Amino acid sequence: MKKVVLGSLFLLTTIATFAQKDSTRSGGLFKKASGILGGKSGSGSSLSGEQIAAGLKEALSVGAEKSAKKLSSPDGFLKDAAVKILLPPEVVEVEKKMRMLGMGKLLDNTITSMNRAAEDASKSAAPIFVSAVKQMSITDALGILKGQDTSATAYLRKATTSELTTAFRPVIEQSLVKMDVNKYWKDVFSAYNKFSSTPVNTDMNAYVTERALNGLFYYVGQEEKNIRANPAARVSDILKSVFGK
Repeated sequence: MKKVVLGSLFLLTTIATFAQKDSTRSGGLFKKASGILGGKSGSGSSLSGEQIAAGLKEALSVGAEKSAKKLSSPDGFLKDAAVKILLPPEVVEVEKKMRMLGMGKLLDNTITSMNRAAEDASKSAAPIFVSAVKQMSITDALGILKGQDTSATAYLRKATTSELTTAFRPVIEQSLVKMDVNKYWKDVFSAYNKFSSTPVNTDMNAYVTERALNGLFYYVGQEEKNIRANPAARVSDILKSVFGK
């Protein structure tokens, strides 16, 4: 009888010991998993992947909205040296010769109209850009957070430029027609081609679309830098949480 009792006690003790070890091991795994997901048990100080993604998306949305507002204002492109649209590099030498031939006013009108078209397009095209922010995944966000000061902007540019170009171009094209840019372009180079054996033929729609997007991305990047570095630029709780750590 004693042997049976002692055997039973030994068995119960063994089971209890393994149960305790298993519980400890499970707790360790739980803590490790919580750490990976951004949660520290009871601390409330860490952020989940979803929160980080939300913060980055909001940062990009804020940057896009501010950039669009700035660039769509009167002279938003035209009087900003950082984004002003000039004649394409291919025609720089042509431009010099035309100014020497007294066609400076025609060239200036062309440049002004291109920038007006970009300003006009920014009013309606910006929401398309903002909607593209939603494409960012949690995995992307976690990598971007620890990246360079314009990592989010660089990611967005790489991921969406093709789609944005397709979406922006019709808006730009309509604006160019409304602002008579194509007419000015045709007038300018019809006149120039009378004096040149090498005709100029540049796709103005594609060129202005590209430059308009460059301007928008430029200021989105500036806003991202500002949000990362300047606490006062973090205008919401999620931005403060993500970029304040």
